[in-house]
Amino acid sequence: MPRNCIRETSPKENEIFLWKMDPPNKERRSLENGPSSARPCCSSLKMFLVALSFAYFAKALSGSYMKSTITQLERRFDIPSYLIGVIDGSFEIGNLLVIAFVSYFGAKLHRPKIIAIGCLLMSLGTFLIALPHFIIGRYKFETSIRSSVNSSSNLSPCPVSSGVPATASSTTAGPSSGCEHESRLSMWIYVFLGNILRGIGETPVQPLGISYIDDHALEENAAFYIGCVQTISVIGPVFGYLLGSICAKIYVDIGFVNMESISITPGDARWVGAWWLGYLIAGLITLLSAVPFWFLPKSLPLPERRLAKYSPERTSFIKDSPLLEHKYQADEPANFLEMAKDFLPTLRSLLGNPVYSLYLCITIIQFNSLIGMVTYKPKYIEQHYGQSASKANFLMGVINIPAVALGMFSGGVIMKKFKLSIMGAAKFALGTSLLGYFLSLFFFAMGCENASVAGITRSYNGTESLYKEDKYLLASCNTICDCPRRNWDPVCGENGLTYISPCLAGCRTSHGSGMDTVFEQCSCVAVGNHTASAGQCSNRDSCHRVFPYFLALSVITSFIISLGGTPGYMLLIRCIRPQLKSLALGFHTLTTRTLAGIPAPIYFGAIIDTTCLKWGQKKCGGRGACRIYNTTAYRIAYLGLTLGLRTASFFLCFLGLVVLRRHVRRQERNTLANGGTGAAAGELQALRKEENNSCNSDQCRQTADYDPERETRL
Repeated sequence: MPRNCIRETSPKENEIFLWKMDPPNKERRSLENGPSSARPCCSSLKMFLVALSFAYFAKALSGSYMKSTITQLERRFDIPSYLIGVIDGSFEIGNLLVIAFVSYFGAKLHRPKIIAIGCLLMSLGTFLIALPHFIIGRYKFETSIRSSVNSSSNLSPCPVSSGVPATASSTTAGPSSGCEHESRLSMWIYVFLGNILRGIGETPVQPLGISYIDDHALEENAAFYIGCVQTISVIGPVFGYLLGSICAKIYVDIGFVNMESISITPGDARWVGAWWLGYLIAGLITLLSAVPFWFLPKSLPLPERRLAKYSPERTSFIKDSPLLEHKYQADEPANFLEMAKDFLPTLRSLLGNPVYSLYLCITIIQFNSLIGMVTYKPKYIEQHYGQSASKANFLMGVINIPAVALGMFSGGVIMKKFKLSIMGAAKFALGTSLLGYFLSLFFFAMGCENASVAGITRSYNGTESLYKEDKYLLASCNTICDCPRRNWDPVCGENGLTYISPCLAGCRTSHGSGMDTVFEQCSCVAVGNHTASAGQCSNRDSCHRVFPYFLALSVITSFIISLGGTPGYMLLIRCIRPQLKSLALGFHTLTTRTLAGIPAPIYFGAIIDTTCLKWGQKKCGGRGACRIYNTTAYRIAYLGLTLGLRTASFFLCFLGLVVLRRHVRRQERNTLANGGTGAAAGELQALRKEENNSCNSDQCRQTADYDPERETRL
């Protein structure tokens, strides 16, 4: 490097440069910029990185916590799974409402403050989700022993009928007292609106945050900084599910009820944890994440030496930046009408790329499978393997999420180590997806038998069968009792059979309170002392034995499938011209959220609802949340839909490989025809990712002012 380009520095200034962690062979700043103006820039950028990482952590934590509370919300608001899917998809709805506005206008405004406003909206939405707990009143679950609380006296759970068979009036309990005071507005609407607000607030965090880093960081550090932010965001779901696990152990009305009087445990289908507490914690964390952005500047000084290292296209883009308006004339359309006219032809050109169009279709189908599977996986673990919501969330947080994060990181390392071309990345992503798919087929063999419930999955004499009509709940042993058939208040008989209520078990007397309640003289329990205890029987030993194998296979498949995540994403970037990259990424995000993020939880939940064997009853009448599922049907519906969607995507994957191979060969022919110069060569370079090796050592030394071994790439 010429001597006159380097300013003589004092030892003190050298210490400043070392403090800033600049590579030793970087050129020194010009005299007018000087080290005194560089340190605030570096400090502000580091502060922005810390703030953005915390914001990523906060939004990932609250999003994963939402998924961990699915069963809690179902039971608290007595709603089916498809409505939970509507609530879960409302986040994407809020995101799509403002994504175009934020993406276009956000870059022209004060980006850190726009992100701060977004964090405030996320926090407000999270607090709004928790609001129903404070206005809906105490949780009242179905039980026939409520009157025995704090009492050890005998009382009969079996009211003797007048000799007339139970009528419809006795089978369908009417609205309970106090319903006239209930709000006509369903409380889950507040959760729906709060999640929409969360989606609106989350919109500016990623696009504006990443663009701010890319605009102000040195090119060799930008990828490293963005990778650090993305890595921090992976930690968020781990803490989100762990928070969900802790809150699910705590009773919903903790501090306001006598816990000794509660006759249910966290493993009961009626149990509702302190779901609201986690939203308050997540909302507070999100609120704190907004604070640093208010103190950050709109823009940072951009070193002039940075422009020398950019390609002509990148330099042209930077010159159009508002940061350099005083030096360069922006090359933008004159008005909005011209921008609109230019948009449609550009979009048509993008969708005319067969590789991109096929990739878009493939990811939409696979995202439907992924989002539906992840949304209801904790519920599947609960219902199928008889685990509590707390344990299911804990396992998701400490096992599944880290496996996915490790897989994505390892995929990026493999891609860099072996310098995969675009064809290599496509084959690697398809191979890992196929391997994970075939391993997932073993989940069908890891099934559990249905819980033994009299009148639903077993007859009263113990014969295995399925009954979906309430009339089968009556038998000769309980006809003398006038029992409501809609209430779910299970008791476990000495014979290992679960009965829906003490009344339907034919129990005449009881003593004790809460979980210590014992029912005696049960005519349907024809063994031993004819007694039954509160709660459902947990005698599915074979199911508990297969559960560890399910967890191990789940971790392995999650890791293998995630290996192809990074190569697949790089395929999206490389299969298009650099001028269309931003539009391609934005349109990909828009379509996957619209066609996968919103509908997948809804139709997955609706299909799961069809496997319900016994619905609960709302306090004021009507069907509530499901209490017990047909385990076999649930497994086939959940796994079948997940793997069926992936099967359909593989047909498009093979077609995509053929089209991609032809596309690469066509670019090679065009490059040879043009003598290896021009736009065709540039596009081929992007497709094959050989630009890393295209420059000789002399050229690299002239164009790069840092040690190549310290370069950070994805």
